[in-house]
Amino acid sequence: MNARRAVRDAKGDSAKVRQARAHVNAAKIALGERGAVWWDDGAPDYNRHMAKNTPYAKWWNSEEPDADT
Repeated sequence: MNARRAVRDAKGDSAKVRQARAHVNAAKIALGERGAVWWDDGAPDYNRHMAKNTPYAKWWNSEEPDADT
């Protein structure tokens, strides 16, 4: 979180913002949030797909819509 705060605090100084964002990126890579996939279970990756276009379509269609939407 220090890196994210540094981005906030660096507003207005493009060099400091760039450096702070580099620290955020490095932290995310170290946590496994970015970079190469570190697991391989053989399952297809359905991220960034609409549920109706995946094997989960039947389940998705059976869900009730949220009352808030």
